[in-house]
Amino acid sequence: MRHQHQHESANAIAPRQVSWIAALINNLDQRAQLLDQDIATEEERAGVFVPSHHAYPILAGTLTARRDNLRATIAALEKRLASLHAICRV
Repeated sequence: MRHQHQHESANAIAPRQVSWIAALINNLDQRAQLLDQDIATEEERAGVFVPSHHAYPILAGTLTARRDNLRATIAALEKRLASLHAICRV
């Protein structure tokens, strides 16, 4: 009986988490896209597009690191979302 109660609780919580995580992923993806635009603008301003170039803008490098961190967070959230989808189907 206890196992069934835990299963029902997980099924009740999972849809809310799915909705929240999906919205968070969408928001972070939009931010990553804005960072892509900011990186491109900074590279264009400096006329340097290769990160390994000695004159590559520091700001572009910083924004790239931030964008890459957001993408890593998005990937982790997508894994969590997949596991929640599996719970919802049980």
